[in-house]
Amino acid sequence: MSAGQTSSTTQRNGHAASAGELSPLAFAGYAHFTAMQVRGGQVRGLDLHLARLRNASIEMFGKALPDEELRGHLRAALAASPADRSLMATVYSPAGEFTVAGPDVGLDVLVSTGLASTGPKGPLALMTVEHERMLPTVKHVGEVAKTYYLRQAVAEGFDDAAFVDRKGRLSEASIWNLAFWDGDAVVWPEAEMLTGTTMGIVRRQLQRLGVQQRTQDIGPADLTGLAGVVMNSWTPGIAVSRIDVTPLRDPTAFLGLLHRAYEAEPLVSP
Repeated sequence: MSAGQTSSTTQRNGHAASAGELSPLAFAGYAHFTAMQVRGGQVRGLDLHLARLRNASIEMFGKALPDEELRGHLRAALAASPADRSLMATVYSPAGEFTVAGPDVGLDVLVSTGLASTGPKGPLALMTVEHERMLPTVKHVGEVAKTYYLRQAVAEGFDDAAFVDRKGRLSEASIWNLAFWDGDAVVWPEAEMLTGTTMGIVRRQLQRLGVQQRTQDIGPADLTGLAGVVMNSWTPGIAVSRIDVTPLRDPTAFLGLLHRAYEAEPLVSP
């Protein structure tokens, strides 16, 4: 760790955040974010992270910060951090929640860094619950249901929860995207969900590699014969051993394919 770098950082608009600046955010829930793994000061899928922040800001606030401004905040945080980090960039309005911000109120950016992570080892057993996220295409904060259902799943002997929508379709897991393999193609669930940046990276690299992919409705009754994994900003794949009582196929080869696709994505500097 070089001089000026710390094991964790929290910056607001490119500068160290004070307790006074952070205290109004302690229980605030109207904001959105993106999370990424930094390796050697660089990240994969930077364009996807910037697009996520841009689109979510327009959806939630009706405006967005320029990409170069966001990149500047990322660079400032990384300059104060070790080369390998977990990083989260959160966009919010200083007007707070439960209010309507006027057109003259801008957007603030909170960037925090912590220890690098590759996620749990797995394999994971998932318990299905009927749940549909509010604004499913936005990675927003304050989602109490994710932790609530995670804890319910663990209490029932599972590792995490997977969500089933009102049509009976699997969509995503608590903090994960789902992906399946039928022996010939990658099968992505058809449902309203958050398209993860890792999912986006993997999909475009699989296309480049010529691997077949399709999107279809997948219900709990359709899982027999499939291999399954979860993925998020930590990792392109962790094995899923079963969903409810249905065992899934050995995903070893599938995991190798996903990791190969992910690692084909170039690391870039903010």
